Amino acid sequence: MNTFDFLMQGLLVAAQPMNLLYALIGVTLGTAVGVLPGIGPALTVALLLPVTYQLDPGGSLIMFAGIYYGGMYGGSTTSILLNTPGESASIVTALEGNKMARAGRGGPALATAAIGSFVAGLIATMALALIAPFVVKLALVFGPREYFALMVLAFVTVSSAFGDSTLRGLTSLFIGFALAIIGIDQLTGQTRMSFGVPDLLDGIEVTTLAVAMFAIGESLYIAAQGDLGPDKVEAVRGSVWMNRQDWARSWKAWLRGTAIGFPIGAMPAGGAEIGTFLSYATEKRLTKYPEEFGNGAIEGVAGPEAANNASAAGTLVPLLTLGLPTTATAAIMLAGFQQYGLQPGPLLFATNPQLVWGLIASLLIANFMLLVLNLPLVGLWVKLLTIPKPWLYAGILLFATLGTIGANPSVFELGMLLAFGVLGYVMRIFGYPIAPVVVGLILGPLAEQQLRRALAISQGDVTVLFTSPIAAVLLLIAAAALIIPLILRARGRGEVLAQLAASED
Repeated sequence: MNTFDFLMQGLLVAAQPMNLLYALIGVTLGTAVGVLPGIGPALTVALLLPVTYQLDPGGSLIMFAGIYYGGMYGGSTTSILLNTPGESASIVTALEGNKMARAGRGGPALATAAIGSFVAGLIATMALALIAPFVVKLALVFGPREYFALMVLAFVTVSSAFGDSTLRGLTSLFIGFALAIIGIDQLTGQTRMSFGVPDLLDGIEVTTLAVAMFAIGESLYIAAQGDLGPDKVEAVRGSVWMNRQDWARSWKAWLRGTAIGFPIGAMPAGGAEIGTFLSYATEKRLTKYPEEFGNGAIEGVAGPEAANNASAAGTLVPLLTLGLPTTATAAIMLAGFQQYGLQPGPLLFATNPQLVWGLIASLLIANFMLLVLNLPLVGLWVKLLTIPKPWLYAGILLFATLGTIGANPSVFELGMLLAFGVLGYVMRIFGYPIAPVVVGLILGPLAEQQLRRALAISQGDVTVLFTSPIAAVLLLIAAAALIIPLILRARGRGEVLAQLAASED
């Protein structure tokens, strides 16, 4: 069957009443958490992991994807009306969107963000459906050494993409590796790092770690900040719609943002933030109204929001076809797959095509749902901003604890939830990204397995890892991704020191 046939089958799966309900719950929750500052889709998916443990895998994953898309939509509301991004990919939207809101044009800003997100999400989801089978065909020729090289590339790029420092990213990743060692060795059956504790023989639960790091740690971090004072929400004055000039200035920005955001999201070192900044820079360079940038240019909202949502679909390309997460939410979704015994990758398209194509098709339906939810109900989403933060984060702590107890009714598991939560809090204080820890725990054992298989086939010859052209190219790219930023940073520091020395003379 061709891609169109698979997509039609996927639509039949996604259109089932229960899956439609899951999609609606997902996009509603996603929009709500996207609106709330400081709570992102990654935290919400992590909270729902233990709750959905007993549910249908397809429906749960459709709900998680809906949360991801909804979070990308909802973040624009907070950026425009509060000047506080609901999640990191909406930072650029705040630059022009809040200026528009202050000038009494919050309605058109919200409209161009919502419609641009819809257009970008629709085009990018179709691109995902078209590109995924080709990536799967390429990945099917991979052997153990190619997969190991691919995972090395993922480790390097994930460490570089999350956080401001590559060293801190790598440190977080190695914490994840250390946790992944605990339990029974998959190949020899020997126990490792269990210290005689029977509860550790099964290893560290990914669900427990994800909930602890993203929910408990984040809540403790926010609570430690204290009361920062009330935020001023800009009221939406006038019509929540765009005039003819707004449409004329927005539609090209939507298409350009989609073209920029999707491929960047699909890259192993992608992520929505890069695409939004590039889109903003592009619109600023191409605009016929340069004087409006910095004062409320509608293109500065339309382009980045389109790039933001296109990158969300792009992120699913490496996740579904190769099993590689490039964002924090994708890492938690990978944990969601694994809690049902599913491993994203080329074999998943062959063994469980209904689930994969149902998930892809559900994104098309989710886009229509989000368009209907966002514009007419903007007043409702704005009211969410008035929820007191103590209530909000106390609710998150309670929900995280009850969810973990429900999935793993064990005092030991609850203790680990608290311990990892404190670890996440300490890492947040010192600026260490927490997503690489989860990635290390999930992908670490898979990378170890592929490495040992490759060495077993070659009878211990390490050079086998470099003799494959594909593996060699992937390892070279990983080395370049690690070394080049260090050289650029050192050169930048050198230039700054030289300028300071010259100024002192």
